[in-house]
Amino acid sequence: MRLLKTVHGWLGVIVLPWVIVIGLTGLFLNHERLVMGWLEGEGYDEAQFNNWPSARALTVGEAQAVAEAVLPGADIRLNEDKTYHGREVATFDAGETRVIVALATGHYWVKTDFARTTYAPDGTVLEAKIYWEGIFKRLHVRGWLTATLGTWLADITAAAMVVFGLTGIVLFLMPRLRRRQNHRRMRQAG
Repeated sequence: MRLLKTVHGWLGVIVLPWVIVIGLTGLFLNHERLVMGWLEGEGYDEAQFNNWPSARALTVGEAQAVAEAVLPGADIRLNEDKTYHGREVATFDAGETRVIVALATGHYWVKTDFARTTYAPDGTVLEAKIYWEGIFKRLHVRGWLTATLGTWLADITAAAMVVFGLTGIVLFLMPRLRRRQNHRRMRQAG
């Protein structure tokens, strides 16, 4: 019994952060619209791009210069994606970051798996958006944001939660079963 209590207690302490993460991300996955209402900002109107004071058409080469200025020293490759948000663009990949340049106006987006920042042609930030859906889903599935651990952390947590639950059941039932046996013995003896 003492060993079960020790195992149960330590598993509870160890898996508690992931239990909280799984609970919160599960709440999000079940009630996405409600949670997103709290997290999302107003946004911006991309229709304004066409009338922007410093807007000008760019060539793919000029768009690449923008991408190189945004990510200096990065290995930038032209992607085959030609449209974004209904606009003709040049898309450049640099590892996990993507720079998307609107060829008609010079506006650009810097995107990762979890965020997107929209810039005016002069570099002014128009919007910073966090992709909460991707963050919550990744946390729920992997227990971690990066892919370095794969799903191992989530799998270990899941196994620990099963052992935690089973030891909790045993710790709950054992005293009750003993009391029941003691009552039977007392009735038989008396």
